[in-house]
Amino acid sequence: MNHKHIEELSLNHWPSLSTLLYDGWLLRFANGFTKRANSIHALYHSTGETVRKITECEKIYSANGLPAVFKITPFIHPEDLDSALDQAGYSVVDATSVQTVDLAHIRKPRLTSVQIYERPHDEWLNNYYKLNQVKAADRITMERMLSNIKTRTGFISLYDDEQVVACGLGVVEREYIGLYDIVTDVRYRNRGFGEQMILNLLSWGKEHGARFSYLAVVANNAPALRLYSKIGYTENYKYWYRVKALIPS
Repeated sequence: MNHKHIEELSLNHWPSLSTLLYDGWLLRFANGFTKRANSIHALYHSTGETVRKITECEKIYSANGLPAVFKITPFIHPEDLDSALDQAGYSVVDATSVQTVDLAHIRKPRLTSVQIYERPHDEWLNNYYKLNQVKAADRITMERMLSNIKTRTGFISLYDDEQVVACGLGVVEREYIGLYDIVTDVRYRNRGFGEQMILNLLSWGKEHGARFSYLAVVANNAPALRLYSKIGYTENYKYWYRVKALIPS
């Protein structure tokens, strides 16, 4: 699998509210909710002068009330974009590991008390907002983004004694299930619930044609890295952001 393909899937699976195409770069906007949906993705061949394009992007984002944030992957065009941003005063934040696993090797879950909705649902949304402490001001934006996903989705909740203890989102496309919004109630962490929720979600993905899975995890999130390694995920590549002003991950 071409790793760049995973980047394209991630654009589909965590959509922005609007996208501007600029000489091979994708400029994404979603009211400042998450860097992934409010950043510049230099994925395709670029012909313009790099410094001029950076300045133009800064103007475009400023006009929309946002800082210019660049996502730096191994596939950026031009290849010297990262160094150009460094020289322009941009700092590195949120180094992230993109990981994959072959679902043929995934074990079956032992806890199966789950609810999976295939569309955004108030029950799942309210549980997720509570577990992940999503600000009220961001909830409408998140719901609009989730409603913009055009491929099969699975919004999963894992229960323990009728209590939701973990939530997650899986998006299936082209034999991959991408995992997003993985969260476990802080009171139930380190008890295997997150792992069981993910195994249920991967099983659902296999039922709907997925043969592989991918996810992105912040590189210094040691507990999450241990969890994903236990399931079988291994790193494919890293990315990071270049920023002058910060917005949430």
